[in-house]
Amino acid sequence: PCMRVLVVEDYAPVRESIAQALREEGFAVDASAEGEDGLWHARSGAYDVIVLDISLPRRDGLSVLAALRAEKDRTPVLLLTANDTVADRVTGLNAGADDYLIKPFALEELLARVRALARRKYEQADPV
Repeated sequence: PCMRVLVVEDYAPVRESIAQALREEGFAVDASAEGEDGLWHARSGAYDVIVLDISLPRRDGLSVLAALRAEKDRTPVLLLTANDTVADRVTGLNAGADDYLIKPFALEELLARVRALARRKYEQADPV
């Protein structure tokens, strides 16, 4: 089956380049430009990885992440942010993110991190 990735990023050129690169890697990609819509997508689709910007209109990425984790959604989340202090990274990871990438980033690194998160998800033993 095709791996599914949700990209939630408000800046269209970045969102489109990430989505295109992921599609070229063979992922099925849904994209959203703002937090409320991104949360709706995350709740309605079974994604293998969510790429989530922190600074979003209508609802910021950390509150989207907090809502998903409160609902016991364990989908791996890669946070994107322009905030590069240690405190920012700690806040994101403590909020339940699985990985963190600071803008500007190399697309190759983002792809490698998404692949690693997807791999990790499938290596977890099924508790059933």
